[in-house]
Amino acid sequence: MFSHTRNRTTRTKRSGSNLLLGIALVSGAVFGAAALEAPAHAQKKAKKDEAPKANYSKAFVAAYSPVNDQFQAEPKDNAAIAAGIPAVLAAIETPDDRFAAGNLLYSFGRSSTDLAMQRKGIDLMLESGKVPAESVADYLYTAGQLAYQAEDWPTARTRLQAAVDAGLTSSDPQAIIAETYFSQDMNAEGLQYLADALNKRIAAGKEVDPIWLKRGISVAYNNDLAESAAAFARMNAKLFPAKDSWGDAIAIQRNFNDFDAQETLDLLRLARRTGSLRSERDYVDYIEVADARRLPGEVVSAVDEGLKAGLVNSGDVFISESLSTAKARLNADQAELPALERDARKPASTAVTAAAAGDAFLSYGKAAQAEEMYTIALSKPGSDMPRVLTRLGIAQVDQGKTEEAKATFAKVTGNRESIAKLWTVYAEQKAAGTPVETAAAM
Repeated sequence: MFSHTRNRTTRTKRSGSNLLLGIALVSGAVFGAAALEAPAHAQKKAKKDEAPKANYSKAFVAAYSPVNDQFQAEPKDNAAIAAGIPAVLAAIETPDDRFAAGNLLYSFGRSSTDLAMQRKGIDLMLESGKVPAESVADYLYTAGQLAYQAEDWPTARTRLQAAVDAGLTSSDPQAIIAETYFSQDMNAEGLQYLADALNKRIAAGKEVDPIWLKRGISVAYNNDLAESAAAFARMNAKLFPAKDSWGDAIAIQRNFNDFDAQETLDLLRLARRTGSLRSERDYVDYIEVADARRLPGEVVSAVDEGLKAGLVNSGDVFISESLSTAKARLNADQAELPALERDARKPASTAVTAAAAGDAFLSYGKAAQAEEMYTIALSKPGSDMPRVLTRLGIAQVDQGKTEEAKATFAKVTGNRESIAKLWTVYAEQKAAGTPVETAAAM
C-alpha cells in the first residue's frame, strides 16, 4: 500500500517520505524464471518411424557410443562421463552429430544438476537445425531460462524473445524478458517492454497476471520513474479495481507530483468516490483542501464519513474545528446557491463567478447545475481551463454522462492531465457497473 505523508505546511517529496508500501513489491526472484523445463524431445527418444534416418559420422559414433553407454548405466560415473564429453564434441561433423551430442550434454547436465552443461547441450541442439519445428519455441525458452540462471541477461533476452517470435504462448516468457532488463538496471527499457507486452495481451483479450502490474509499479516507483509508476498503477486500478489498487494509484500521483490544494482536492474526490480514502491522513488532507470556509457542505459530509469509518477522531482539534466552522457556514452557504446561479448566468458575469458557482453546486452533489455553471465559465475569457474542465468532467461523471466526461477529461492538460486520466478510468468503470463505489458520492 502506498500512502501519502501528511505535512500540512510543506509538500514532502517522495525521496523524503516515510512511505508504507503495503502492495507486494514483487522481486525479480519471484517474478523471474520458473523451474527449468526439459524440451519434450530431449526427454524421450522419438520412434524410428517418426523421423527420417539420421546421418551420423563414423568418428562421432565411435566417440559418442561409450560415453552414452556410461550415461545409461546405473549408477552413473559422472566423472567418467564428463571426461569423455570433450572427445564427443571434437568428433562432431554432421548436424545429426551435433543434435545427438547436445542431447547427451543436456541430459547429463540435468542428471548431474550442471546448468552450464545443460546450457551447452541445448545450444548445440538449436545450432544443429534438427530440432523439430513444432518444438523450436520450447527449446528456445529452455535456453533462455538457462541463460537467465547464469545471469547472462543479453543472451537470456535474445533466446526468450526468439521463443516468443517462434510462437510460444505458455509460460509467460515476457515476464522473464522484462526481468533481464531490470537485472541490468535498464529499468526504463524493461518497463516499456512490460507495458507493451501487457497492452498486447489486453488487445488480444487475454487475461493479465496482476503480478506483472505490481512488478511494474514496484520497479518504476523505486527508481523514481514517475510516468511509468503512474501508468502501471492506473492500469492496475483499471483492470483490478479495488480499494487498494485505487488507493495506490492515487497515492503514487500525490507522491510524485507537486499538486496545489485545488488539484489535490479533485484527486481526493476521486479517492472518496472509489472508497480509497484509507487513513486519517487521507481524510485530514481532504478536509483541509476542501476548506470549511469555502465548501462547508463537502467538509461536513467528509468528516461524518471519516468518523463512521473510524478513521478520524472527533477529539482531534483540526477535525473538531473544521466541523464547527463548516456547520456554522452551512445554512448560509446553501441559501446563497440561487444567487450564485443568477450571477453566473448574467451576460456580464466572469469566468471566476461562474466557476465559483459550479464549485458550490458540485460540493453539494448538484451535478447538473454544476455542469451548467462550468460550461458558462468555459465560455468566458480568463477561465482556468484545466481546473474547470476537470470539474466539468466530474459533474458529467456524477450524472452518468460517460462519453461526455471522457471527452472533457481528454482536453485537460498540464499538471492536471494525470488526474484527468484517472478520472477517465473511473468514468468507464462506473458506466460498466464495476463495484468500486464503496463510498457515497457527494
